[in-house]
Amino acid sequence: MSQSISAPSTGAVVVSTIPLRELAPWALFFGLLGTLVLFFVSADQGAVSIPAGTAIHEWVHDGRHLLGYPCH
Repeated sequence: MSQSISAPSTGAVVVSTIPLRELAPWALFFGLLGTLVLFFVSADQGAVSIPAGTAIHEWVHDGRHLLGYPCH
């Protein structure tokens, strides 16, 4: 008994595009959010801190060492 094996048909893959007008607000939002996170991780030593105290420094302390920022 001989069976015929046919190869699956290959069709074109349709990739939808995202208009820049819809992408720009999200890119701006995540860019600002990333900048804020970078500030709290890298520059929060108390001298230029937005909130007073060292609470945020302590929260991101291990992340600072992981990213190579000196903090001692």
